[in-house]
Amino acid sequence: MKLRADHVAGAAFVIFGAAIIALSGDLPTGQLSMPGSGFLPKIVASLTILFGLLLVLRGGESPAFSELAWDDGKHALLVTAIASIAIGLYEHLGFFFTMLLMMVTLLLVIERRNPIRAVVYSLAIVAFTYVSFVYGLKTPLPEFSF
Repeated sequence: MKLRADHVAGAAFVIFGAAIIALSGDLPTGQLSMPGSGFLPKIVASLTILFGLLLVLRGGESPAFSELAWDDGKHALLVTAIASIAIGLYEHLGFFFTMLLMMVTLLLVIERRNPIRAVVYSLAIVAFTYVSFVYGLKTPLPEFSF
């Protein structure tokens, strides 16, 4: 059997889903009428495992793993680095400023967009998301704290 791209990706999703279930094992699942904090992670992880297995089963349709081009490696590393920095700043800068900085950085550094448009677009998206969560869904988000 030839190792194909979907075999590798599907196996990675299965492992990732299993890790999430293992890490969220201490969280209470609750009941369907009153779900606990572990309910959603376990459902999403179970679906991740299911779809990963389906990907492995249908993997014969994808190109061989050894023939894949890795031209986008630099792009993927930049996105990962920017997201990692945002994760580190999230608790200190809060939702609004962290997401604004991350979106502007992604649009300017990776997508090479017009700076004014990048800032305006990022402000609009982050403000809409903030208002939706805080006022619409009444979900508190981390605030700026240094």
